[in-house]
Amino acid sequence: MAMAKYSRVDGRKSSSYCSTAVIVVFVAFCLVGIWMFMSSSVVPLENSDLSSQETRNEAKQTLQEGVSKQFDDTSGDISEDATREGGTIPGKVSLNTDEESRKSVEENQEENHGNDSSDEKTDSGNEQKTVDGDDGSGNGKDGETDSREGESNLESGQAENEGGEMNNNVQAESEENSGEIRSESAEGGKNNDEEVSEDIIKHVDKEDISTEENNEKNQDENSEPSAVENSAESEENIQTSNEILPTAAQSEILTESTTQNGAWSTQAEESQNEENDHQWKVCKSTAGPDYIPCLDNWQVIRKLPSTKHYEHRERHCPSEPPTCLVPLPEGYKRSIKWPKSRDKIWYYNVPHTKLAEVKGHQNWVKVTGEYLTFPGGGTQFKNGALHYIDFLQQVSTALCIYICIYICFNNAKYYFVKLCKADHIFASTMQSVPDIAWGKRSRVILDVGCGVASFGGYLFERDVLAMSFAPKDEHEAQVQFALERGIPAILNVMGTKRLPFPSSVFDVVHCARCRVPWHVEGGKLLLELNRVLRPGGYFIWSATPVYQKLPEDVGIWQEMSRLTKSMCWDLVTVKKDRLNAVGAAIYQKPFSNDCYNKRSKNVPPLCEESDDPNAAWNVSLQACMHKVPEDSTERGSLWPAQWPERLEQTPYWLNSQIGIYGKAAQEDFTADYNHWKTVVSESYLKGMGIDWSSVRNVMDMKAVYGGFAAALKDLKVWVMNVVPIDAADTLPVIYERGLFGIHHDWCESFNTYPRAYDVLHADHLFSSIQNRCKLVTVIAEVDRILRPEGKLIVRDKAETISAVESMAKSLQWEIRMIYSKDGEGLLCVRKKFWRPTVEEPIKAAIV
Repeated sequence: MAMAKYSRVDGRKSSSYCSTAVIVVFVAFCLVGIWMFMSSSVVPLENSDLSSQETRNEAKQTLQEGVSKQFDDTSGDISEDATREGGTIPGKVSLNTDEESRKSVEENQEENHGNDSSDEKTDSGNEQKTVDGDDGSGNGKDGETDSREGESNLESGQAENEGGEMNNNVQAESEENSGEIRSESAEGGKNNDEEVSEDIIKHVDKEDISTEENNEKNQDENSEPSAVENSAESEENIQTSNEILPTAAQSEILTESTTQNGAWSTQAEESQNEENDHQWKVCKSTAGPDYIPCLDNWQVIRKLPSTKHYEHRERHCPSEPPTCLVPLPEGYKRSIKWPKSRDKIWYYNVPHTKLAEVKGHQNWVKVTGEYLTFPGGGTQFKNGALHYIDFLQQVSTALCIYICIYICFNNAKYYFVKLCKADHIFASTMQSVPDIAWGKRSRVILDVGCGVASFGGYLFERDVLAMSFAPKDEHEAQVQFALERGIPAILNVMGTKRLPFPSSVFDVVHCARCRVPWHVEGGKLLLELNRVLRPGGYFIWSATPVYQKLPEDVGIWQEMSRLTKSMCWDLVTVKKDRLNAVGAAIYQKPFSNDCYNKRSKNVPPLCEESDDPNAAWNVSLQACMHKVPEDSTERGSLWPAQWPERLEQTPYWLNSQIGIYGKAAQEDFTADYNHWKTVVSESYLKGMGIDWSSVRNVMDMKAVYGGFAAALKDLKVWVMNVVPIDAADTLPVIYERGLFGIHHDWCESFNTYPRAYDVLHADHLFSSIQNRCKLVTVIAEVDRILRPEGKLIVRDKAETISAVESMAKSLQWEIRMIYSKDGEGLLCVRKKFWRPTVEEPIKAAIV
């Protein structure tokens, strides 16, 4: 009985305690739920151990409209049309990472949570966790493996943070954060969403930059054994990372743009779905990693009736542009930085040794262990390009002519009058040709048959831009060597077509043993140089006919003398370089038509008035000369200002024209330049997460006045300005500024090797050509010419940005930043080392 009594009493006590516990647990869960709801709305920035997923979610919060206005980078000088053409797009932004990486984090979270020994430890007060794992140290396939391992480690650290509720430190910080949230609620429920988004954007950018620079450091450590040098580079990287971070007031990045809210049109979504269905494959061709669709079309080349005029080296584009991806060379690594790259490159990036075997004795290129090294020599300057460059500027003028006037019969003395030019120098005087003036008067030159482009590479030290070109011929990969070294070069040939440049744009044209038969067929090829050479410009011919006396050389020299005289070119001087045992002849194109009008024979003939000298895309060569413009309002009648003043001066011949954006051309020009200076300085250099110290080769795929390139003038980069053939022909303006560029049709492949550029910039390009060609073919070409880890910056209509973003994701590219407002968008993506596993045979490109 006692036991039963006590049993009933204990039962009542147990029931009471149970009810109380249930109520307490219920209230606790309610409080926890409220806390979790509030903490998911506002996350204090002081918590530097936020997980990757939380950071991404917070970066997608929308800023209020009032704050977004302070990030507008519009200069206020450009019309509404200008904004549509190339204007800034103040509005919304999102910072995204690969979905694959996110899934990997979630899948590995539980496994990585308990593996503290494999996680990377950082001081949360001084360092930040990397959000996006860099895709490698740049070591080709091996590099990809290393990249994945690196990403796995980063994700492990992120997973640890995501599971950090079991960590006492995280709990303490959470309590502190909760207190902050309650404090904010007590102040009226206001939050700091704007500040949160801004700071998180900066956080992500800094992480991306740090990751990128750490990879470069790792590469340098692998390739450069000097520990001291590695330490110096590391310190430089840290300094660079701190310097290029954007502040909230400087960044163009605002808030996220999403497709879920109907920001994109139905048509864009349908196009996006269609593009997503594309299954990428690897191009299988005879050229392999060096495949160039318009130069490797053997199906057409085999059927050419003749190759006498190098027709087989010209463009023969396939009827259907390829949509496959060019494979990487085995062992490919991230390119060496400039200026070290001028002297050496990775062998496996351009694994060709034929030139080293054939031209090694002339110091073109040598194989040195895992590198290809470039001593700076050439056929005409085997002792170095710098000496040769100075030699050309210091050649003897020898301009005086000795003429016997008369004999004085009174005292039988002979008098000789020395007729000299305006400076009254004597024939024996040795002095410079001041009109060449590298980097001042002579800024933009054309180097014909450039070899590995050492001449152009060393001209950078004289502030000169050289457009170097050579064909894809038996001199294996010569242009590819140049591009890998960070030197401007394109593939082209003096054949049956005009060069893809406007008339009268180059200050100097140079040919050093370029193997072009200038004198044949009425001088047709030399007359093409006359077309692109600026009136008063110089043609430098350094070849054996200038200084050797073999019968063949003497014959060629005599033919060239007759031809250049009939073209009214003035032979300024002929001089021998004793160190290199070579010689050079320098000719000058006339400033006026006086000589043309005084010729006894119209040979070569003057071109018809209907022949446009600026027509250069797929135009057949003509053996004729165009008249020199003499009206002071015409382009070419006056020499440009000296460099660097010419960069910012409005061309004098734009006075009577209407600009691209609808205003007076001079006003248009100035507004465009101011606009791009703002965009580049406040957004591209600070808000993209790009380490510009690792950038060398840049292309503006749709240049207008060259404002983007001009805004980069203080960086150690060069910019290939491309003016599409269906856009306004503003390429002469670009050359007038001391920059260079080329015409091109983006529905076809560009005349360059794969993996040639570090950054591609496309301002309203894709939307402008979508009616002529498919986006997938243009993106495949972008992938071909962009280096792994290179960046693509796109400014375009919102629906086009959406389509490009979709294509980039299908290529496994990293979405660095996306941004949109009012139907306009901005996108920055990074190419990775990823290649598909399935091959697609290109029948036309297989020999």
